[in-house]
Amino acid sequence: MSRTKPHKKEETALRQRGFQYIAGADEAGKGPWAGPIVAAAVILPSDFEPRQVNDSKQLTERQRQLMFVHVARTALSWAVGVVSSQEIDRRGIVAANKKALLTALKKLHLRPQAILVDAVKLKIGKKPVKAIIGGDAKVLSIAAASIVAKVVRDALMVGQHRLFPQYEFHRHKGYGTPRHQRLLKRYGPSPIHRRSFQPVRALINRRRRYDPVRGDEYLR
Repeated sequence: MSRTKPHKKEETALRQRGFQYIAGADEAGKGPWAGPIVAAAVILPSDFEPRQVNDSKQLTERQRQLMFVHVARTALSWAVGVVSSQEIDRRGIVAANKKALLTALKKLHLRPQAILVDAVKLKIGKKPVKAIIGGDAKVLSIAAASIVAKVVRDALMVGQHRLFPQYEFHRHKGYGTPRHQRLLKRYGPSPIHRRSFQPVRALINRRRRYDPVRGDEYLR
């Protein structure tokens, strides 16, 4: 687990310039083979208590859930943007990522005056936008957004498990784990698999056949 904690330096500097509503934004789900990409935008109060808020990847599932509740209860505003696997295939992951981030920012009920985002360069009118590499581990509002995005996306993938239980989305959340790879080969792509991603695309391009000895389907 990271020994560093996200700070408020970026937010403090912007407040000293007169900006009151500062949104942090981040996404979850760029890499998985299945499911949507989810972005979150969060505006925290200046006296927000960080507690365990950190880059979502540095927290356990239980810690993320607890900090999601903390952020949701105390943030001045928060929102999410979701882009489906089908739209990811149409747009490409880079454009889909930007759309999810912009959607989340536009859905905030408080209009942000400045924006801090993890790595992705965005343009939103004339508002100051700062892309910070590794921002989810450095900047408190971005870390809070990373938690919201991750918890919401995980919940969506648990819901997808109920529709497609054979893929066990509730366990791997669509990421390319060995177990997911085996299930994908056995059952073929589901409607929420990203067909533009190489592992899924390669699978589609192979021919499925039935082995009467093994009694199951496999790919050659």
